[in-house]
Amino acid sequence: MRLSGLLRYLALIFAVATTWLFIREYINFNMKTFRLPRWMGSAHKNSSQLVKNKCGLSKSCPDNFFAFKIVSGAANVVGPTMCFEDQTIMSPVKNNVGRGLNIVLVDGTTGAVLTQKSFDMYSGDASLLTKFLKEISEDMLVLVASYDDPGTKMNDEIRKLFSNLGSTHAKQLGFRDSWVFLGAQNLKSKSPFEQRSFQTQQNWASYSKGEARK
Repeated sequence: MRLSGLLRYLALIFAVATTWLFIREYINFNMKTFRLPRWMGSAHKNSSQLVKNKCGLSKSCPDNFFAFKIVSGAANVVGPTMCFEDQTIMSPVKNNVGRGLNIVLVDGTTGAVLTQKSFDMYSGDASLLTKFLKEISEDMLVLVASYDDPGTKMNDEIRKLFSNLGSTHAKQLGFRDSWVFLGAQNLKSKSPFEQRSFQTQQNWASYSKGEARK
């Protein structure tokens, strides 16, 4: 009887130990299994992080292209904003915009900002804008954004100079129209980067094409 009892006791211990080992391996397996989705979820989260494009554009630009965004002023309340290659050049926040036409000149090869000026087209001297436009060379890009009134002082000579830069709408630009434009001297065709509306805010966000390659 003693031998039989001992064997039963040993068998019980063996069964308990075997059960414990099975349970431990099962738990370890499931813990590894549960970690996998969490790891995958983390990887998905990292891969889906938003990438900030230059000038806040909705898509990135191809290599060897310049990124820019031009926003006209809204009536005489909100000033215009011009960004080029992720650099805000003129804006109400920088306090360097003015009534009329705001113009930025950029080197069409390097993308370096050359100058920025505002021209009062309501009560200012239109001859200053005429002189400025005549001095623009072929290797420059011209960015233009209106604010309040771009048309009152717009004469035939100024309209023709803007047309030579690739503008389609300069000929019809009038009192308190909103206008955004990017052009250059002696384009083979009219600039695709231009919008005009009647006393409403205009937004133009895109990347430049052949005339704006680095």
